[in-house]
Amino acid sequence: MSRFISLLLVVFALGGSCYPSSAAEDPAQIDFAHDVAKILKANCVECHGGRESEGGFSMNTRELFLDAEAAQPGDSANSRMIELVGSSDPDDQMPPQDHARLTAAEIEVLRAWIDQGLAWEAGFTFAEQTYEPPLKPHRPQLPPAVEGRDNPIDRILDKYLAEHDVPRPLPLGDAPFARRVYYDLIGLPPTAEQLDAFLADTSTDKRAALIGQVLDNRQAYATHWLTFWNDLLRNAYSGTGFIDGGRRQITGWLYRSLYENKPYDQFVRDLISASDESTGFINGIKWRGDVNASQTREIQFAQNISQVFLGINMKCASCHDSFIDRWTLEETYGLASIIATKPMELHRCDQPTGKMASAAWIFPELGQVDAGAPQPARLAQLAALMTHPENGRLTRTIVNRLWHRLMGRGIVHPVDAMHTEPWSEDLLDQLAVELADRRYDLKQLLKLIATSAAYQSQAVVLEAEPSAKQYVYTGPIAKRLTAEQLLDSIWMITAAWPEPDKDAFKPGDRSQGGQLAAVLAVLTPEGSLPKNKNEIKSLINADPMLCRAALRRSDPLQARLGRPTREQVVTSRPTQLTTLEAITLANGPALAEMLHRGASSLSANYQDSPQQLVQKLFLAALAREATSGELQLARRLLGEQTTQQNAEDLLWTVLMLPEFQILR
Repeated sequence: MSRFISLLLVVFALGGSCYPSSAAEDPAQIDFAHDVAKILKANCVECHGGRESEGGFSMNTRELFLDAEAAQPGDSANSRMIELVGSSDPDDQMPPQDHARLTAAEIEVLRAWIDQGLAWEAGFTFAEQTYEPPLKPHRPQLPPAVEGRDNPIDRILDKYLAEHDVPRPLPLGDAPFARRVYYDLIGLPPTAEQLDAFLADTSTDKRAALIGQVLDNRQAYATHWLTFWNDLLRNAYSGTGFIDGGRRQITGWLYRSLYENKPYDQFVRDLISASDESTGFINGIKWRGDVNASQTREIQFAQNISQVFLGINMKCASCHDSFIDRWTLEETYGLASIIATKPMELHRCDQPTGKMASAAWIFPELGQVDAGAPQPARLAQLAALMTHPENGRLTRTIVNRLWHRLMGRGIVHPVDAMHTEPWSEDLLDQLAVELADRRYDLKQLLKLIATSAAYQSQAVVLEAEPSAKQYVYTGPIAKRLTAEQLLDSIWMITAAWPEPDKDAFKPGDRSQGGQLAAVLAVLTPEGSLPKNKNEIKSLINADPMLCRAALRRSDPLQARLGRPTREQVVTSRPTQLTTLEAITLANGPALAEMLHRGASSLSANYQDSPQQLVQKLFLAALAREATSGELQLARRLLGEQTTQQNAEDLLWTVLMLPEFQILR
């Protein structure tokens, strides 16, 4: 056996204190909890317990200990662990040379423990004791409203802020509120006309009315949230898996579901017990050639549905029992077997175990899948269990994702670690039951958040990223525009929309003919799809929103601005500006060409009215008028007549401002 493998099998010892124990003298008295666990905990767990598994070896459970073949019950004489902890070879000895060695008494305790059968107290683990979220929904008792703030979100947060001695965040002005609502709900800035109309409105309920009006724009809403769900459901338009037909879009089904505001429980059922139009998600990617056992389509299914719908990480548990939470290899294979069409053998760290998996749901308290039923029936049973009214994990996970999207940070953070304790359990529970009360209407949940005083507060900027335990809510967090929002804004502000992707539409194909074909099948009556390129161009000229970035394949510019490849589930994008992004924004050729084209459009429309151009640009990009100082500088830049070059310089100046690129 190589020295590297030996390192995987050994127990590192980080301390050399002697633990007096009569057990070393009398093997009959060996007690795991009192004699063995303290030796392992004091000397080994730092590297091989909790979240740590140095060299791939974890001793969190007896099963993991045995899997590493460090020792066999009843045979300490042939135990590799005992051999190495007693070795004097500097290359083999364990602990290594820079650590204190185990004492002879400690080694004898371990030897006796092994010979007596390697007993392990039932339920004992060296894994970190993590928060275990409840399964069933819970309706918290709402605190009394303060100063008429009756939204349930505000009632909970007002009490939270008082308990944490945090001042209530200041309210947001009308113009920045409108900008935030438009971007958050439909991904676009308000036009100058829309902003003027809102600011001129004197009614007391104009904010709630604006939220409803924006959400009623079904096309803009569906296109914007397509980005969120494409990331989450790995729905790409090109790339890995599409060349040989081993991957399929679900764009038509997804866009229709968003456009029609399908209830979330039905949305989930349609994805799990899938039709031909939506099966691309559960089928995943068929990778070329041989792949690791943890990347087969069946295991992808288990990983994806648990991450997307439940905020559970099954990737670690796809190779072995998880080191970071309670999920096991057997549970992962149980989920995977629900979609399997042939028996599945468990593989631990890509090695077959000889044990066969049985289709099973991970929360049997809610019911169970019939392992003997045909695959379609098993998927239908899983869909019903996933959306069971008593499965509070489903509703908590999606409301947490939406809160993160609108407020900048999840109630549970990160959003895929739902085993992490929320900073406000009552708020998470309340939002979850609110969604169920509203018949799983995601728009109504978004409206509830957006109409709260909490959402309509000034944004805060975190100086550093706090841990989940350190974080205290102080208000919504400033957010960067996504790649799609940034590009859409530039195209909309300059009225210089690009041509559609060349493969976005194949006439006559409503499903797999490209993402634009799928969208047009939703937006146009049956049988009225365009028949040729001229009809397509005419349709797009009439509705340039069909060229929004969410409906386009990714390109180098969008990739550098954070748009993922979607080969994996993506639930949040990077929040920090990278060097590559900064260089791209400063002098990237693709962005330069885009601004050059936009400046050509603006200079033609505002050639003789540079001041009007300045005010329009500031209103459209920043939701405010230019100050007198800004107006003076901009006029000096533009001169008496607007040319393409100085219009382009003005665009660069305004669109590179953090005020434009960050949603506050």
